[in-house]
Amino acid sequence: MIKTIIFDFGDVFINLDKPATHRELSKLGDISWNSKIEEINNLFEIGKISTPEFIASFQKLLPKASEKEIIDSWNAILLDFPKHRLEFIRHLAATKKYNLILLSNTNELHINWIKENIPFYEIFKSSFDAFYLSHEIQLRKPNIDIFEFVLDQNQIQANQTVFIDDTKKNTDTASKLGIHTWNNNPATEDIADLFTIKSDLF
Repeated sequence: MIKTIIFDFGDVFINLDKPATHRELSKLGDISWNSKIEEINNLFEIGKISTPEFIASFQKLLPKASEKEIIDSWNAILLDFPKHRLEFIRHLAATKKYNLILLSNTNELHINWIKENIPFYEIFKSSFDAFYLSHEIQLRKPNIDIFEFVLDQNQIQANQTVFIDDTKKNTDTASKLGIHTWNNNPATEDIADLFTIKSDLF
């Protein structure tokens, strides 16, 4: 029996344009997404470097780019948050049938943009019993320790839990712990249809 549902954020609730960041950064200078940029991103995503340090790192790679241009390019990945998905999670929270948790690899610049541009963000956040952002808890998916952290912090059983994420390596890790998963396809599937698409779990 499922008692807990853990949701990803990007491409589950808020739509993303994943190639957009590299596309926009490339307009600012000669840059490719390499291991150095991956390292900067990972450190920023777990709060190991501050936003000013993150921007400074990119200004070294793109010396002609302004701080605003770097921030705007970085946030280009973020699109819209369809209102029906907010209504879905609010309704689900109102039933009090499940323990609802959000678990997202989200950095400070992205969450600041969301707070400024999604007017119902606080309503959305309040729908969850626990709300974990990677830069705040200093853990990130797909590392197994982030899932162990959530299970331990909330005293929940893996076999009574569903984890939903659009990235397969994230759901693969969760599965290793015995968590039920849905690796959703954001191009063809919508979180609002969870109980139809994954009716076998509920």
